[in-house]
Amino acid sequence: MYQDLVDKKEKLAVIGLGYVGLPIALEFAKKISVIGFDINAKRIEQMKQGIDPSKELGKEAFEGTDITFTNSLDELKKAKFFVVAVPTPVDEHNVPDLVPIKKASETIGKVIKKGDYVVFESTVYPGCTEEDCLPIIEKISGLKNIADFKTGYSPERINPGDKKHTLATIIKVVSGCDATSLETIAKVYELVVTAGVHKASSIKVAEAAKIIENTQRDLNIALMNELSIIFDKMGINTFEVLEAAGTKWNFLKFSPGLVGGHCIGVDPYYLTYKASELGYTSRVILAGRYINDNMANYVARKVVRHIISNVSDVKSSRVLVMGATFKENVSDIRNSKVADVVRELKEFFLNVDVVDPHASSEELEHEYGFGLASETGKDYDAVIVTVCHEPYADLDDAYFASITKPNAIIADLKGIYRGKLNSRNYWSF
Repeated sequence: MYQDLVDKKEKLAVIGLGYVGLPIALEFAKKISVIGFDINAKRIEQMKQGIDPSKELGKEAFEGTDITFTNSLDELKKAKFFVVAVPTPVDEHNVPDLVPIKKASETIGKVIKKGDYVVFESTVYPGCTEEDCLPIIEKISGLKNIADFKTGYSPERINPGDKKHTLATIIKVVSGCDATSLETIAKVYELVVTAGVHKASSIKVAEAAKIIENTQRDLNIALMNELSIIFDKMGINTFEVLEAAGTKWNFLKFSPGLVGGHCIGVDPYYLTYKASELGYTSRVILAGRYINDNMANYVARKVVRHIISNVSDVKSSRVLVMGATFKENVSDIRNSKVADVVRELKEFFLNVDVVDPHASSEELEHEYGFGLASETGKDYDAVIVTVCHEPYADLDDAYFASITKPNAIIADLKGIYRGKLNSRNYWSF
């Protein structure tokens, strides 16, 4: 298998060409022949023109690659090694939504052949690959795992907007259904991962490793958020406390903030869901999730209280929200908690403008029911800076004074303007 891929006698296919799948597909396509498969025909046409619909990769990333973009099953059948990188979100009740990965498994079942390999990269709870996905593939294809085809799991570690920690520079965890598949899958990924691979003892171990990476971060951020609520009541700034505590060599440097995105705010629910199935109710993990999921409301209500205290006609007040993506310098709005801030502000009948240099107004309207303001207005009663986009970093006191009323509050969630704003009320975590 490995040598046939290297010699381009066989093809590797990546199913799902979003934030995770497209970088993987293009990286492999520098070394071997690749089929990039996605069910979204519009996205396929964009990628054929060297355009990343997610706006993460430039046109140069497509240059010098041996890749065919398609939404055709007939084309997909030409592959021998399949990588699945579809989304694994949660629904409105925070229950894992396995529809995309099950649909991908159905697709594989229609095209897989004897001797083929399937590697899942989508974040799932331990056991999902073997208990939920494989039965679908086997039923549709009529083939049996291990006997007829091989499977594995290699969790994605793509960090949107991060140009330093890329696919090639992050150690890749790999696993297989048996010793043979593990070695083959490891060698295939070593083609593109210069940092090397870590061979997990089983598929479940690899799945579990991925899920706790983000659960650990979620809990640490939850602690910072809870501390920020306590310190706010004490009248001290959390970022200043963290700077002081951070002078100790073994203090872990996490910061408070809104926890959104497709990983940290989602993955812990996959683990607690599976734990619940097994009769165990998580306490620590869900407590962290509760705190982080409620920070948007906390921020909004902090601003609303200020407005009520300073504005005679609350319904006429105006709020500017700067930043709609889930993190700085990306266009990704998936699970953005900024949407929760906006929703809560509007519950109090406030007039809210949202601006963002990276987000798509059309996507925000489709996903959350509001778009971007065409321009930044004047006379705002409050400004909430949610993410530290590069264009925001150098804004000064004069700028905020020019767009706000004298009694306005500037809510700086990232603490980037500490000690710099004097003419308006300033609040941060």
